[in-house]
Amino acid sequence: MRIRKKKWAAPELSECPFYTKEPDKYKGNWQSLFKKKQPIHLEIGCGKGTFAGTMAKENSNINYIAVDIKEDMLGVARRNVVKIFGDKKIDNLFLVQKNCEMIADTFSSDDNIERMYINFCNPWPREKHKKRRLTFPRKLMMYRDFLPDNSEIHFKTDDDSLFEESIEYFKECNFEITKITYDLHNSDIYGGPVTEHEKMFSDEGIKIKYLTAVKR
Repeated sequence: MRIRKKKWAAPELSECPFYTKEPDKYKGNWQSLFKKKQPIHLEIGCGKGTFAGTMAKENSNINYIAVDIKEDMLGVARRNVVKIFGDKKIDNLFLVQKNCEMIADTFSSDDNIERMYINFCNPWPREKHKKRRLTFPRKLMMYRDFLPDNSEIHFKTDDDSLFEESIEYFKECNFEITKITYDLHNSDIYGGPVTEHEKMFSDEGIKIKYLTAVKR
């Protein structure tokens, strides 16, 4: 997602108690950042932060880490999270600036991440760019290095080709697909809060695809 430069993003993030620009130093010890020791869920490519913010507010018994590469985007996410939480203290969510290509430097199996979310990532449709997909086998194998057995990846997209090819990616990397739908909004599967992208695509008549893949 492209986003215009936000001059206020860096100053606001520097004062934000639930943001870090140096996540690698917490590798293997992410629980130390949170008020309570409880399950950790991770979203990569968090965008404007409404998904992670809503999940964190609705599930105070879970710690959330929301990752994006763009500082300006995370500035927007910070404002959205503050708005979502209102007067409630934000102590179970951290915003993280990190290139997902190098996310293995940030997390380890000691972090015991039980669930990971990938929502509406760039489909990179051109053949030579597919290796950049967040669900490409090389990435899935990287996630496997720090995800414990029986942890879940929840994947949601509007893109038919990305979804079909990602199904094969997950199978190739020994993930078991336990839930799947080609029309999330007309299924009995709960796919989490509706994101801005999700509403936009759904309003255009595009069906939302969703799956849950379990590390075996």
